[in-house]
Formats: sequence, C-alpha cells, structure tokens
Amino acid sequence: MSEPRTLAIDIGGSGIKAVLLDEDGNMVGQRHRCRPQPSHRPSRSAPRHRRGGGPTWRLRSGVGRLSGYVRDGRVLTAPNLGTDALAGLDLQTTLAQHWGKPVRVLNDADVQGFGAIKGHGLEMMLTLGTGAGTALFRDGEIMPHLELGHHPVSGGKTYDQYIGNAARQKKGKKAWNKRVAKAIEILREVVRFDHLYIGGGNAKDITFALPPDVAIVPNTDGLTGGFRLWRVAAGSPAGSVAAEPSDASEASI
Repeated sequence: MSEPRTLAIDIGGSGIKAVLLDEDGNMVGQRHRCRPQPSHRPSRSAPRHRRGGGPTWRLRSGVGRLSGYVRDGRVLTAPNLGTDALAGLDLQTTLAQHWGKPVRVLNDADVQGFGAIKGHGLEMMLTLGTGAGTALFRDGEIMPHLELGHHPVSGGKTYDQYIGNAARQKKGKKAWNKRVAKAIEILREVVRFDHLYIGGGNAKDITFALPPDVAIVPNTDGLTGGFRLWRVAAGSPAGSVAAEPSDASEASI
C-alpha cells in the first residue's frame, strides 16, 4: 500500500490519543489512548514509528491538540501539562528529528477546529476538557491564537477556572451548565461568531438547548483535524488552506 498516511496525535491533560488517517482524512482502525508521563519531555517519551517491515506507507505526522499555547511549532505555555518542563520546547522540530518524518504542531482547540469548521464566515471552536480552549477561523483561515481560557470571566476566575473540569466537579452539572451558557453569550458578544463549535470531553455534559449557531462536535474532530493541517500553506503557520504537499515531502517507511 503506497497511499499517504497521517498520524494524528492528541496530547492532553488526561491522556495521549493517536489514530492513523488515510489519504482522505478518514480514520484507519481504532483510536489508541495512553496515560501521559508529565515527568518526561516529549523528545524522550514520543512513540516511535516502525522503520522496517510491514506495509510501505508514505507517512507524515500531523501532531496537534497540545493543551497549551503553541506558536510556529514551539510550546510557549502548557498549563495542564507542565509549563516549567515544556516552555520554549520546539516540539515540532523535536518530533520531526525523533521520527525522521515531517511534523506539524498546533494548539488543541486549533486542531479540533480544523476538523469541525465548514470554511465559511467567522467560526469559533470552544473545547471543554481539563480547561477551556478556543480557536478562531475566518473563511477557513486560522487566526492568530488567543488564550481566552486564561482571560478573567467572572469573579476573577478565568474561563479555565470557571468552566473547566475542576469547576464541573465542584459545582455539579446543573451549575456548570449555567456557567457554560453564560460563557457562550459572553463569547458571542466579544467575537460575534457566525458559528460556534463545542468539543472536548465535557461537551457531552451540556444539557441545555443550544441556539442554531452553536453545535457540539465529536472529539474525533481533534484527530481528523490533524489531516487538515497539511492543507495549510507552507511557510504560513497561521495561513490559508492550500493543496496537499507533494510526494517529495513525504518519506517512506
């Protein structure tokens, strides 16, 4: 089999998930999940691609959904993973050197947004997991990342503290749902989105009726979005959607 394959990886606060995607961005087989090892730097704990035997695939790695602020493949903050250990790490280059394959890295909400958006108007992604993540897209183009999760929203609490997992557990689902509804309306006023997508592990706990311009999307979008990273124009990390890279940029294993 000579079709290109994309390995999409979700590095989150509660675990690391990975899946193989075919040339159309569809999942091949099942997702795999393992517990994170926060004491290990990614250059030591990154899974290795097999280099001998088996099918011949042209493999590229769209590594996304890192829970933190990522710019040009470099980790600036990682509050749910350990900023002290990861800040300043060029994760994109580190993984590419470790695996010997091309790699692209973005924030978790950015990548899930790539998997969810339709490419029309101003679209926003909100992830509800360990914390709260956001991403903005205009006509399919990703905007510069804003860490709105760390912006104060109520009583000095940030979005992370207000609608994150700790708040859901402490306040209970009913109170947490009221907070999520309030947060949606604040984001609507601030961003004026055309459509808001909500994902993450806690999105399933939303019990109130959502307005027509808000939708819950599956968490698999956070993995299949890794395929769409390869449509971003080369040399423009925050740039526009472009054609697939040529075979020359894909190595065989």
